[in-house]
Amino acid sequence: MTRIAMLTYSVKPRGGVVHALEVSEALARRGHDVTLVALARPGEALFRPAAVPVELIRHVPDQDAPFDTRIEAMLVAYADGLARVLPQGDFDVVHTQDCLSANAALDLRDRGLIREVVRTVHHVDDFTSPSLVDCQQRSIAGPDHVLCVSQPWAQRLADDFAVHAQIVANGVDRARFRPSRDRYERASERAASDLGDRCVVLTVGGIEPRKGSLTLLRGFARMRALSPERDPLLLIAGGTTLFDYRDELGRFAALARELGVTEHVRVLGPQTDAEMERLYRATDVFAFPSVKEGFGLAALEALSAELPLVASDLDVFRSFLTDGVSALLTPTGDGEALGRALARVADEPLLRERLIAGGREVAAQYSWEAAAVSHERAYEQIRSLERDAA
Repeated sequence: MTRIAMLTYSVKPRGGVVHALEVSEALARRGHDVTLVALARPGEALFRPAAVPVELIRHVPDQDAPFDTRIEAMLVAYADGLARVLPQGDFDVVHTQDCLSANAALDLRDRGLIREVVRTVHHVDDFTSPSLVDCQQRSIAGPDHVLCVSQPWAQRLADDFAVHAQIVANGVDRARFRPSRDRYERASERAASDLGDRCVVLTVGGIEPRKGSLTLLRGFARMRALSPERDPLLLIAGGTTLFDYRDELGRFAALARELGVTEHVRVLGPQTDAEMERLYRATDVFAFPSVKEGFGLAALEALSAELPLVASDLDVFRSFLTDGVSALLTPTGDGEALGRALARVADEPLLRERLIAGGREVAAQYSWEAAAVSHERAYEQIRSLERDAA
């Protein structure tokens, strides 16, 4: 049994937070003692109940303070709270999933309160604020051991930071993210979301630059022009982040008006687990035009739910998707190409069937149990190195 403290920066269902929770629970099912630690505002709770102990470090952000000042306050709050919940020697592994929790853990290590810090780097952001630039740099260069969920990002860490990262797996809960059992369940799910007979495009992640939201809007407008008889509808679910994307929201709304699609777009915001599962079952195609992803958990969820996938042609997607077999991959930032691909999925039944079958095969290769096994191997190598150094 390994005693593990799994650290994440939020209680919201962002990809890294979902990864931290799912891996924690899978490790616990395999007999390990895992505590999940997250930063939260007063009154906030984890986005769903957890099957492992959860320690929430409370922090009240000063919304009137400059952004860098708020980030620095979060780092201090996390480090102070972590010192209270991580008594020295209680954990064999302190594993961080993001730059905020990594910096807090590094502070404790440098004060001699914990031995070593493990960090999973999901991807490297293009930060511009000095506080986050420094936070990210230290969180990659400073940890004693670095893990990564995809080979393309492991290679970037080697090329850009001279950091060797061991690969660990991601997963998907195929019992939760499943297709409709029959046409009656699907009809019920669609009725619950008032979708009618329209061809419904779903995306997850909210409106923000990294998710390619403006490209998605242009692609959706092109799809409507190419397949008007399908009366396409766009649903945008999720969207909880540290960052203030009000400017992007304004650009999105203005572009929707310009393209004449405002009434055909529903921005749903954060959804419960049950609501997300229903949306995957009720919709017709999943669009994922991100410009950057660490892996793309939402893509796996869509494949598991047997939803045909149209995504950006990113190297990280190519590491588990095959264009024309398990997804249609279109040039990043190309709304015209995205729209043509979405229209093809809507209009070509044989293509839909091929993508669904290919996606099903991909999803079958991923589970949180397998992800936990890959983490066990990584932890054992880390502890072996510690024993050799002792």
